[in-house]
Amino acid sequence: MEPKSAAFEDFGLPSSSVLQGIMDDLKKSMERIPDTQEQMLELSGTAWSEDRMVKVVVGPRGQLVDLEIDPRVLRNPDTQTLRSTILTTNEQAVREVVTQAHELMAGQIPPEVAELQGQYNVESDDMASQMLKTDAEIMAERKGDNGW
Repeated sequence: MEPKSAAFEDFGLPSSSVLQGIMDDLKKSMERIPDTQEQMLELSGTAWSEDRMVKVVVGPRGQLVDLEIDPRVLRNPDTQTLRSTILTTNEQAVREVVTQAHELMAGQIPPEVAELQGQYNVESDDMASQMLKTDAEIMAERKGDNGW
């Protein structure tokens, strides 16, 4: 009778010892979840407007944490332009914090899992992206879909 690993390999699957190694790595990743969650809560994104008159800082979920507006903006008050500048700058800050979250999460996945995902065409990037979307991104998508 053939060992189990040969049966796996006959179907183009990794051997049982490789799968066991992956399971061990996943277990270690699971044990790091509390630390990862803490690191996620410490993330922030910062962006400046093109003219450097507006600075936006967002927290780990894309929530506005700080907003700085240069007083010179008030010399020529244009609420529509200011509003647009704040929203655009906020989107940039949200993108920054989402990128940080993606990088943090990617570092938690064992390389063998990523290799298997590629080998078997698993679209985990889309799933991870959906999970890491912030409220601001979801609202921006809805706004675009509704033509607001």
